[in-house]
Amino acid sequence: MTSTDHTRVLLPPSLQFERHGAEDEVGVLRLSRTAKRNALDDTTVLGLEAFFGAPPTGVRAVVLDAEGEHFSAGLDLSELSERDVLQGVEHSRMWHRAFASIESGTVPVIAVLKGAVVGGGLELASATHLRVAEATAFYALPEGQRGLFVGGGGSVRVPRLIGAHRMADMMLTGRVLSAQEGQDVGVSHYLTGAGEGLAKALELAEKVAANSPVTNFAVLQALPRIAQANPAEGYLMESLMAAVASGSDEAKSRMRAFLEGRAAKVQGS
Repeated sequence: MTSTDHTRVLLPPSLQFERHGAEDEVGVLRLSRTAKRNALDDTTVLGLEAFFGAPPTGVRAVVLDAEGEHFSAGLDLSELSERDVLQGVEHSRMWHRAFASIESGTVPVIAVLKGAVVGGGLELASATHLRVAEATAFYALPEGQRGLFVGGGGSVRVPRLIGAHRMADMMLTGRVLSAQEGQDVGVSHYLTGAGEGLAKALELAEKVAANSPVTNFAVLQALPRIAQANPAEGYLMESLMAAVASGSDEAKSRMRAFLEGRAAKVQGS
């Protein structure tokens, strides 16, 4: 089932939204600048910030997709104007805010990666929570060859995925990673054939949307902070979050269903 939806924010033409699933709990937000290989202009970045800052009511997971053959070729260089240092900092911080609204937002986000996932496109992808790559995907950070440096949070997020040494290689030499190489080093969680990414992402999104909202909140909000904390603080935050999650009415209901044999057991693949 697919239906259109009026979001609480007015999206620019470069972003399209629709609902999926029997309960309309899965949203698909689609980059729609195919003539520019879905390069990111300021209007699109601000649209992402507005959307993820106030997701549509009832949506419990979002798939970030893209029209055409490419996820995103990065910053739209036609918008790269001469800025003084302060203006440059402010522009970068705008991207940071927008992508933080994804990474630290209220709904899990699953990206469908295909074709070019380059520069700012890779920075955007790294802000999502799960990434499904098609076999056509390739990854690059060409800023080093253009006299630039990443400005959309890539120097923080990308090393967490692949390590600072691999990011340095990509920026210093212009190395391009294939879809398989990206899967091997940790850019993507799942690798599919060409044209199969959206279906896989929707499948995952429906599973995520069916989780307890408290658990999804804990994974999005508590887990990243625990991972970055020192062990003593991490263990304390974990115990508090575990108590909150297990004390919810939904958790108790789900545990009763499991104990009474009404819930599926974990099976090997």
